[in-house]
Amino acid sequence: MSTTTEAAKPATTPATPRPRRPRPQLMSVTENAAGRVKALVEGREKPTAGIRIGVRTKGCSGLSYTLEFADKQDPMDEVVETQGIKLLIDPKASLFLIGTEMDYEEEKLKSGFVFRNPNEKGRCGCGESFHV
Repeated sequence: MSTTTEAAKPATTPATPRPRRPRPQLMSVTENAAGRVKALVEGREKPTAGIRIGVRTKGCSGLSYTLEFADKQDPMDEVVETQGIKLLIDPKASLFLIGTEMDYEEEKLKSGFVFRNPNEKGRCGCGESFHV
């Protein structure tokens, strides 16, 4: 004779979702970079949604940063709004840019935006490209 006993199952209550913590900003921007972006956007003669930042395959090390004016915001863009500027991050570049600081430097013989990216594993000799 066989008897079947079922283990008593505790009553389940629907789990309440944990509140999500705020997502950290993808990139940070220095005051110098924000000032230069503002000047560039204000000097442009047509409406601008922001500056689009991305990466593309280029150079001897693999990847290169790109910056361009954005006429409109794409639905998948990651948006960083800080210090009165709007950066639109290309979704394909997001993973490469997490934690990056964007700066603007002026020296005697050159000036330009500089990216300090903690994900970089190396740069080419000329500094034009990087790899992660």
